[in-house]
Amino acid sequence: MASDIFSFLSDTLAFSIVLVVKGGQGKMSKSLLRTDKEIAEIYKRHSKTVYRVCFAYMKNPADTEDAVQDTFFQLIKSGPAFESEEHEKAWLIRTATNICKNVLRHWWRRHENIEDFYNLPSSENIETDDIFQVVMELPEKYKTVVYLYYYEGYTSVEIAGILKKPQSTIRNYLHEARAILKERLGDDFDEEQ
Repeated sequence: MASDIFSFLSDTLAFSIVLVVKGGQGKMSKSLLRTDKEIAEIYKRHSKTVYRVCFAYMKNPADTEDAVQDTFFQLIKSGPAFESEEHEKAWLIRTATNICKNVLRHWWRRHENIEDFYNLPSSENIETDDIFQVVMELPEKYKTVVYLYYYEGYTSVEIAGILKKPQSTIRNYLHEARAILKERLGDDFDEEQ
């Protein structure tokens, strides 16, 4: 997966990308702010995180790879300026989440049974344990928050910023999700993990 996307990015970025912006006194060109090398570095830093976020939503490798590719394409296309690597990572997570939600909302997705695709062979082996499986079975509003908090190490304040929700809502989601996890996992649940 990584080599396919990297070769796609390399082929895409082999030429200079220029956007033509229409407005006011005619046309003005604005080149995107990132070089091939910068895109490749961002990809290397965050591709695994973006893949895990997309896999949490899509539940199968093929759709996950498509969502990852779309996420990095959005990065190339929109060329946002980032304040730090954390801001960069947060933007990629938010973009990946939105892309996955949009795909899942599409009418044809409602006719597919995800369970039919669960055991297909994958080019990327994702190691999951029983706890991760239970987390992925949580209701949608809890799943992303729990994943970002426990698996990616974000604080509730950072998650609120990423998901654009009030901090109290995120803390409430975590509290409610912990109660569900404690009920489902029993002695296997450790809130300090």
